[in-house]
Amino acid sequence: MRVARFYAPGDLRLEDMAEPKPGSDEVMLRVSNCSTCGTDVKIFNHGHQHIDPPRVMGHEVAGEIVAVGADVDAWSAGDQVQVIAAVPCGQCYYCTRGTMAICPNQTSIGYHYDGGFAEYLVVPNAVLRVDGLNRIPEGVSYAEASVAEPLACVINGQELARVGDGDVVVVVGAGPIGCLHVRLARANGARVFLVELNSARLALSAETVHPDAAICSADTDPVQAVLDLTDGRGADVVITAAASGAAQEQALLMAGRRGRISLFGGLPKDRPTITLDSNIVHYRELTLVGANGSSPAHNKQALAMIASGQVPVADLITHRLPLERVHDAIDIVARGEAIKVTIEP
Repeated sequence: MRVARFYAPGDLRLEDMAEPKPGSDEVMLRVSNCSTCGTDVKIFNHGHQHIDPPRVMGHEVAGEIVAVGADVDAWSAGDQVQVIAAVPCGQCYYCTRGTMAICPNQTSIGYHYDGGFAEYLVVPNAVLRVDGLNRIPEGVSYAEASVAEPLACVINGQELARVGDGDVVVVVGAGPIGCLHVRLARANGARVFLVELNSARLALSAETVHPDAAICSADTDPVQAVLDLTDGRGADVVITAAASGAAQEQALLMAGRRGRISLFGGLPKDRPTITLDSNIVHYRELTLVGANGSSPAHNKQALAMIASGQVPVADLITHRLPLERVHDAIDIVARGEAIKVTIEP
């Protein structure tokens, strides 16, 4: 089969490798779609501590089951499925308390196991053990289903930030994650402002997800713009869907009293700190929360929300490319010229 396999930073090779065979407790998919994200760009450029090369990349996977191990009862050839990316152990302190998203023993598709930039993918038993293989609902395409994984992360983030009906939510960052945050916040009954430094990226995303206000932080002070839009009160929730320390510092100033700030986008490893005025947190009674990944249950919820139309994703998929153009896909994502790019092996 044809695959895109990572060997070292900057060295992602299109090559042939033997078609995999599922073990007795595994299933194998024919990959229909594996969508890309900013993490793929980071891996391509810098590698990852959990990747022992060579490794087939890609972790936003949907496809059709083509082979089932002898000990697997719940699945059959022909089933259309979506695969979780982050695989919790299901047995540790956190997993048994219902917080699988922060499992310290987590493994991942495309990191510890070969991923979806390939014609076929073996779903390891570790995924099946935690109910991480999901049937795609009727009416949902493979491409849409592949977006369930990032949407699951967004659902986790908004649960932690307690986004609810009547909230004013500021989303900083107009990439695919930012667009999903806008859509989900709107589904949760919020009024949503989208902030982005890149005017072209903001225009593309705003034309698609239609926030209540689009603020270009290259042209205007985003903090003052949020205050003006809220009669000086500030936002109920600020979500930083960008790898920017400056955005996190500004989020503190955008939040109103008892506001919640979600530090959703991680910072570069060489610049992981920000300056935080703790008196602002103290006197406004702010809440700061992190958000990292998702649970198998979040993936199921994401598929259900896509199927119901609560969070549409089809129009977020702006580019569909064959596996042979995976390098182009990574470049397009890196340049911010797309909302969502999906690979169709």
